Amino acid sequence: MAARRLHRRRDRDATRRFLAEGPQAVREALAAPGVVRELFSTVAGLHRHADLVDAAAAVGATVSTVDDAALAALTETVNPQGVVAVCDHVDVTVDTALRRHPGLVAVLAEIRDPGNAGTVLRTADAAGAGAVIFAGAAVDPYNGKCVRASAGSLFHLDVVRHDDPAHVVDTLRAAGLRVLATTGHGDTDLDDLADSGALAAPTAWLFGTEAHGLPAELVDRADARVRVPLYGRAESLNLAAAAAVCLYTSARAQRPGRPTR
Repeated sequence: MAARRLHRRRDRDATRRFLAEGPQAVREALAAPGVVRELFSTVAGLHRHADLVDAAAAVGATVSTVDDAALAALTETVNPQGVVAVCDHVDVTVDTALRRHPGLVAVLAEIRDPGNAGTVLRTADAAGAGAVIFAGAAVDPYNGKCVRASAGSLFHLDVVRHDDPAHVVDTLRAAGLRVLATTGHGDTDLDDLADSGALAAPTAWLFGTEAHGLPAELVDRADARVRVPLYGRAESLNLAAAAAVCLYTSARAQRPGRPTR
């Protein structure tokens, strides 16, 4: 089955297709126009998820019934949920994303962990961000674990892949976004920044790896180096938690009707 090869990044890149596993991901993929190409389901899945089968047929996707063993070969979870879709890549260029004038952007610089990346993508979507940029040697957003961790958010906002994080930062700044680098040793406190009213402006947050943080080159290119305050005795927050705090602080500042200073 050709779809099985989509577990490998080189085959995903070559075909510009990937697998979306489970009813939640498949439902969100079907809601994105022109994304789903094939749907695989067990007999039980056909009955359990008849709405998804009907929706796939309605958009012209090929619907194939497979046995449990064949479906398991398409999935990476212990207990497959009965449906898997073959989808076209949904990423856009950074210029395309910026033409939509996003007020909030998350940049994942060199982040390798697919679970963390997918969780940040989901959080960015929930916070109302317009784009998530996978920059440099970041994990593939179409990695199965990343797709699952995004819980369908992969299909809700602009996803960008770019090899050069420095170019991304420069492009964001040129487009009028204030670029903020997250670092535990930042000279700007997130609370102070929020109180100043500065986060009401269009903002791009830079997030680096948990082990090494952001590359110095990106920190130097940012408009400010921001630390999340720690009120207890924890040494630090993990990437996903820190991203959630930063993105939601921005989202609150940008909420319509909020007073500005």
